[in-house]
Amino acid sequence: MLHVSFYTYPAFLVVAAVVAGLLVGSFLNVVIHRLPKMLERQWRTECADLAGTPLAPAARYDLIAPRSACPKCGSKITAARNIPLVSYLVLRGRCANCREPISPRYPVVEAVSGALAGYIAWRYGLSSALFGALIFTWAMIALTFIDLDTFYLPDNITLPLLWAGLLFNTSATFVDLRSAVIGAVAGYLALWSVFWAFKFATGKEGMGYGDFKLLAAIGAWLGWKMLPLVILLSSVVGAVVGIALIVFAKHAREKPIPFGPYLAVAGLIALFWGEQINRRYLDLF
Repeated sequence: MLHVSFYTYPAFLVVAAVVAGLLVGSFLNVVIHRLPKMLERQWRTECADLAGTPLAPAARYDLIAPRSACPKCGSKITAARNIPLVSYLVLRGRCANCREPISPRYPVVEAVSGALAGYIAWRYGLSSALFGALIFTWAMIALTFIDLDTFYLPDNITLPLLWAGLLFNTSATFVDLRSAVIGAVAGYLALWSVFWAFKFATGKEGMGYGDFKLLAAIGAWLGWKMLPLVILLSSVVGAVVGIALIVFAKHAREKPIPFGPYLAVAGLIALFWGEQINRRYLDLF
């Protein structure tokens, strides 16, 4: 019955996708905040074990426990105060207990996640492409904000995303499997080559290995033909933002800028409008 309703009344699907996107966006905020801390804990534990000085067992800390709390006063956030967007608006962007401001990052992530989910539902309808595009988009959102905060692009997200892209394209959901496999390999090697060329020329590392894996994942989802567009868009946006930060925000030239967010945004643009952009470009010639 629900299946029939979504086909008969597509607006229901869009509304359901927006609601799901808001809920997932709330969870993405947890992932963005906690996953880097979880990885750092894991790395410290592994280093201590290798050094022969194991650490004392720490309290559980993962994506489920402990419960979310105000970073200022430590008060637990109840379910009623954790409704995506609504709670932030009702509380006027402040903690219900100590009245300290809540970062606008949280509603922004929720709103972006919900809005893009609604657009994807409208664009693809009830199909495998809908679920694939949602997975790809939500992963891009999480990676964007994690990289902005920490300069990490965790393997915990990029590698499963790569394999998921190949699996979805076994049935040619977005591109044929051959194009997806070549896209994964070419995506990794493209930035890997740039990394080593820059390192040999300057003696410095210009980007992290996570960028290689992210572009490989994008190639696995969208195919090798989209990679030139993704690289061009991410480079142009990165250059514009970098120059703006240096000129207007007094960002030091030697201070690194994460490249992952630009790859993620370019990947989303390529997912939604890449074919039209490529077609118009080719029409010029």
